[in-house]
Amino acid sequence: MSILNTLWPRRTAEASSPIVARPGEASPAAPTEPPGPFRTLVESLPDPVLVIEGDPSEPAARRIIFANAAARVLFPIRVEGARLLTALRHPEVLEAVDEALLGAAGEAVMETGGAQERVWAAQTRPLGRGDSGGLALLTLRDETDVRRAERMRVDFLANASHELRTPLASLSGFIETLRGHARDDPDAREKFLGIMQAQAERMARLIDDLLSLSRIELNEHIAPAGRLDLALAATDVLDALVPLVREKSLQVEIAFPEKGAADVEGDRDQILQVIQNLIENAVKYSPAQAVLSIEVLPDRPDESIALPRDPRATRITLLAPDRPQNRRFAVIRVTDHGPGIPRDRLPRLTERFYRVEGQKSGGARAGTGLGLAIVKHIVNRHRGGMAVESAEGHGASFTVWLPVANTKDNLS
Repeated sequence: MSILNTLWPRRTAEASSPIVARPGEASPAAPTEPPGPFRTLVESLPDPVLVIEGDPSEPAARRIIFANAAARVLFPIRVEGARLLTALRHPEVLEAVDEALLGAAGEAVMETGGAQERVWAAQTRPLGRGDSGGLALLTLRDETDVRRAERMRVDFLANASHELRTPLASLSGFIETLRGHARDDPDAREKFLGIMQAQAERMARLIDDLLSLSRIELNEHIAPAGRLDLALAATDVLDALVPLVREKSLQVEIAFPEKGAADVEGDRDQILQVIQNLIENAVKYSPAQAVLSIEVLPDRPDESIALPRDPRATRITLLAPDRPQNRRFAVIRVTDHGPGIPRDRLPRLTERFYRVEGQKSGGARAGTGLGLAIVKHIVNRHRGGMAVESAEGHGASFTVWLPVANTKDNLS
């Protein structure tokens, strides 16, 4: 009991309890000696910690004799000595507490509902005997982010395997057909070989995107070095995509500043990848002979970029940069006049493999569902921001802003 007395000493009139009584209830007695240093330490822990006293054979008699600040935030505990059942009703955790009261360690997982669901790993340890039965230590560790990351990993592997399985199954089927009755049919052979080539190219694009995303995430915490002109980069990408634009007879409207006015800090190859993904998406979802708009805006404050442009559209910020004082950005905005994106789909656009239901990109070059995820991670590495604005039937506009290079107040 010496350690317990250090952590939770007897009460006196000089010190106050960290748990207060409700109006109308008797105030808890004060400690008889100043709290020990270990009590202050436990009180400051970020994880909830409770000490429980009681007899497992009498569940209603289990009481909380100590709860640190984190536990008092998580549970509705107002008075030391309160019954455990008034604060905690999770059956598996209560069972683990009973095991500790009987002298054995226990573990359990607890999920809490509400606006933000949380997952807690509960551990219990016996602390010997108290005045009214066994003593048990209950600690809780927030594992919400760990569980969420694990679910994302599982979902990612499931989606990736599904995306690869489809073209593999197609290739396998056509190979079997070509080795069978279509072996001596030149027309069928030419048709099937064309489809097989398209499926092989689809797998190659998927693998390239997966490797690209993996490399970007690996270095996402490292701010890039270098400098480039955002308008010249957009011009280079447009030159490379001329065949795609001509294929759909699109009219491209550009609004670029003079050379050197939109210099940004960044990795040139990654910025080109961002611009290419945005323009390719706009081309794919634009109807034939439509107008495609590309703007580059130099030296803008973050506040002006966030303003909506079309009163009919819904604007969602997909990635918000940090906001140090006086930070300035250069902006690239790509706008198409395609079918637009439903409002409830906008927040999910940067999820891996996510595609808007009911929309067809058309053309032989189908997307992998990773393009906007790659864009988001690259922009995040560059300490920039990303937003989408869209209304069904009125197209979509994607905006990316990146820190301006070599300005006194800009922070990388």
